[in-house]
Amino acid sequence: MNLITASSKIELDKNLSVFLAGSIEVGVAENWQDIIIRELSKDNVTLLNPRRVSWDASWKQEIENPVFKEQVNWELEALEKSEMIIMYFDKNTKSPITLLELGLFARSGKLVVCCPDGFWRKGNVDVVCERYKVLQISSLKELINEVKEKLK
Repeated sequence: MNLITASSKIELDKNLSVFLAGSIEVGVAENWQDIIIRELSKDNVTLLNPRRVSWDASWKQEIENPVFKEQVNWELEALEKSEMIIMYFDKNTKSPITLLELGLFARSGKLVVCCPDGFWRKGNVDVVCERYKVLQISSLKELINEVKEKLK
């Protein structure tokens, strides 16, 4: 496994590249990315993880803030370059950026979405996924299995 985290340079290899889109709200969202990384650690896959260890919640989320702008641009580049996007909506979060990314990439053919019951906008996610034929699954385990299937 090759792991590329924000804001490292995105250099993809011959492995399947998978962007880990989804809930990150620190202190609220489960760190589901670590579960995916652990479960795929022995596979020939490149994971693009937007969760930034050095993130500072006090940073102003404005285009004038160079660190914030770098993070957003890194995520957009990683989403665009990845071959597969797995998206997880933690039911305890609002995840506005994940909803935005769903809208941006619903037509890409690269998405696999996990939106458990209890997510505050599950109905919207379900309709978008149905309309644009985005595969929806019901658990992190199934997300991992989808990546493993794609690797075959």
